Amino acid sequence: MQRVICGCLIVFMAVMVLPASVHAQDNPPGDLEAIAQQLIDRWIAGDYEGAAEHFDSTMQDVLPPDKLRETWQSLEAQVGAFQGQLGVLTESDGTSTAVIIVLQFEVMALDARVSFNADGQVQGLFFSPSTAKPELVYETPDYADPSVYEEFDVIVGEDGSWPLPGTLTLPVGEGPFPAVVLVHGSGANDRDSSAGANKPFRDIAWGLASQGIAVLRYDKRTVVYGDQMADMADLTVVDETIADAVAAVALLQAADTIDPTRVFVAGHSMGGYLAPRIAAEAPTVAGIVILAGNTRLLEDLFLEQNAYLLGIDGDLSETDQELLAQVEAAVLATKNVQPGDDPATLLFNVPPAYWLDLHAYDPVATARQITQPILVLQGERDYQVTLVDFQGWQDGLSDRADVTFKSYAGLNHLFMSGEGPSVPAEYDSAGHVAGMVIDDIAAWVLGRQP
Repeated sequence: MQRVICGCLIVFMAVMVLPASVHAQDNPPGDLEAIAQQLIDRWIAGDYEGAAEHFDSTMQDVLPPDKLRETWQSLEAQVGAFQGQLGVLTESDGTSTAVIIVLQFEVMALDARVSFNADGQVQGLFFSPSTAKPELVYETPDYADPSVYEEFDVIVGEDGSWPLPGTLTLPVGEGPFPAVVLVHGSGANDRDSSAGANKPFRDIAWGLASQGIAVLRYDKRTVVYGDQMADMADLTVVDETIADAVAAVALLQAADTIDPTRVFVAGHSMGGYLAPRIAAEAPTVAGIVILAGNTRLLEDLFLEQNAYLLGIDGDLSETDQELLAQVEAAVLATKNVQPGDDPATLLFNVPPAYWLDLHAYDPVATARQITQPILVLQGERDYQVTLVDFQGWQDGLSDRADVTFKSYAGLNHLFMSGEGPSVPAEYDSAGHVAGMVIDDIAAWVLGRQP
């Protein structure tokens, strides 16, 4: 098992989903930067065989020269022509190294993350909206009042084998305060759930804390321990998300400044999909907020997202059709997954255990079984988790008086405003979670009494 999970935030193709951090102890960063730069330069120039020179054996199978050509063509079809390179960054913690080359396309800037194994071979390549310098463009939202809250560093799961750094945003005063744990979507997400120039979890934390609600957010396990998780042959969402969310709830409930009877879980995207399961594992949770949580299988969303992105210009080229056929084949293999299947044949290159676990989980049925109140929110311009999923929650839960549903015209997957069909380029423009969403969550939490 060499690969880790992709996020659904922006998806270009399945074969691009590879780890964000890997061991590279024997290679100085300068050498790795040169290899990464050579890969990108050759790829842009159309030298696809040369670009693959330093690929490990798995990468050679997954991205042979013809697939590299198709991938580049598809990339430019989605984000426009390549304009130039903005910079090179190296991330290393002493045992893991990834080189990020920031590329400017006509529509948006992308981070090309190249990761290496211990022999200096490329074993990962992943494109995402650029987060190279998000602090230069992020500004405090109007609804946040820094004078009424403080922030503290905390460790989630400190007593376990996967401690995660986090931030507790705490209203000023004695408390005890109601509190919310924020749970990420799929992929390697930091505590702010950063997406391009945006930090939706920071927006939510500061917005809710300004209204007297404590918020805990933390770096996801796939960010902090990406290389270790890549070796887990039995990886499931329990390891990726659920266990850490439960630990975060326990951390808040043990804090003197928090009301242990009023700790809520708010999950975004896949975090919303898993929120009922988290509540089932942590029955003392006071309620759950589902933000753009899917009710359908993850592989169905992946196929729908790719079809949407490839066809957004109204024309499916021959290359687009070939790419979509590849995705359809991987989706079919994932739907029919069996123990012992090769992860390379499945979406995101994760082990069969991951998909078998998800196929056994029904989020709506689980939500019906838990006793906690539920708030379901959905952006109507969201192309990643759509109104079809929102309707799925309504169909299964509308007979419960303690479940509230609300959708927002004009908001996208990040609950940020826009116009027209939603596109990935939106995430490259600075914005904030809409104030009405913050207000609705705050009113719902403050209105829940033990």
